Amino acid sequence: MASFRWLAEQVTAGGVTERLFRLDRPSGPVPGVLWLPATPAPGYPLVLLGHGGSGHKRSDRILPLARYFSSQAGIAALAIDGAYHGDRVASPLSAADYQARIVAEGLEAVIDHAVDDWRETLDAIASVTDADTASVGYVGVSMGARFGLPLGAAIGSQLRCAVYGKFGLQQADGMYKGADPTSRIRRDAARITAPVLYHIQWDDELFPKEGQVALFD
Repeated sequence: MASFRWLAEQVTAGGVTERLFRLDRPSGPVPGVLWLPATPAPGYPLVLLGHGGSGHKRSDRILPLARYFSSQAGIAALAIDGAYHGDRVASPLSAADYQARIVAEGLEAVIDHAVDDWRETLDAIASVTDADTASVGYVGVSMGARFGLPLGAAIGSQLRCAVYGKFGLQQADGMYKGADPTSRIRRDAARITAPVLYHIQWDDELFPKEGQVALFD
């Protein structure tokens, strides 16, 4: 059975409250952070933020988004560290290193574990806050899309809208060597019924344009 605890809290610019937490699951700890508007009304909306490869829950891409949603849009934001990232490891790993560890564990297994981490985190947040976890948004590109697409498929109508991108059905040679998630990603993407904004980076060095377009299609 999972246990949840708050670790620290601070108030940042715009009156946003940032609360670090840890969800201890039998499969391992899930480090996360919740950002709350200055005056949240009961049942306030929630957006999930998935970080990219070599990032973490408070990376330079995540923090501005979280603080914007909470201070300007009145929306709470939630992020967790992905597998072999952030506080799940003693020190940051290179892309080649964390990808090799994920492949050794089994990419499908890591995807399923990530989905379960998110779902149990949502359940925990629902029990300790007034956030509307039954109706959420999601923002994640690159690795945030790799794991966010299966999450979107798994939570179904709970996902009300999403932003994905910088990811596709083709990838650069050497990425996740020995693991090909194409069929899984194609299948999960087709199950998402929420409105999606998909960002395609034309000359992405990791995901060719053709594969990004194929995924969006």
